[in-house]
Amino acid sequence: MLEAKGLTKFYGSFKALDSLNLSIEPGQVFCLLGANGAGKTTTINLFLNFIEASSGEARIHGLQVTQHPLETKKHVAYIPEQVMLYRNLTGLENLEFFTALAGHEEYSQDQLREFLTEAGLSAEAIDRRVSAYSKGMRQKVGIAIAVAKQAKALLLDEPTSGLDPKASTEFSELLKRLSGEGVAVLMATHDLFRAKETGTHVGIMNHGRLVARLTTEEIGHADLERLYLDHMRG
Repeated sequence: MLEAKGLTKFYGSFKALDSLNLSIEPGQVFCLLGANGAGKTTTINLFLNFIEASSGEARIHGLQVTQHPLETKKHVAYIPEQVMLYRNLTGLENLEFFTALAGHEEYSQDQLREFLTEAGLSAEAIDRRVSAYSKGMRQKVGIAIAVAKQAKALLLDEPTSGLDPKASTEFSELLKRLSGEGVAVLMATHDLFRAKETGTHVGIMNHGRLVARLTTEEIGHADLERLYLDHMRG
């Protein structure tokens, strides 16, 4: 579903991403770990065609993103660290607007409310204007938008940033459900615990290179932390 082949990005002489080869199948949750500047967000932006690769290619559902920019975006939903919503609209109205924009006008008000509730937004917040929302509440609306879009792949950049532990756990459960439904997930995160609990696979990035990849079944929390720190020192 998500595939990178020799994906490379230069900014001048700085190599932000170095020959990334990666394949994420339906149902897999691949967590990219690494420090700021390691190449995680660059990878996601290349899949979204927000920036142009220096060489290599990114594919979604078998389609090269640079050649099929509109078609590939139909298959994915994106949740950035800072979810941008219309401040003067309520959470419900934002969800209604963005799902209609994605071509899903079939949802009833009750169904839209259910999406927001599943994402962890409280019932009383659903009809409040987003201008009064915390960062975590905006993240939950972003999650609901992604789920309602019925995307076959999710691209997530620090999606649990600003969420309290309860909301982060709810988010993990939601990702596991989507994984069970065959959704492919690429998540950039600093949260080693959440990566181990939520992911099926983890990859460690350093200086634009994917320096380690493994399944979460083959490593424990302590060993993952040790491996991560070893690569960060390198």
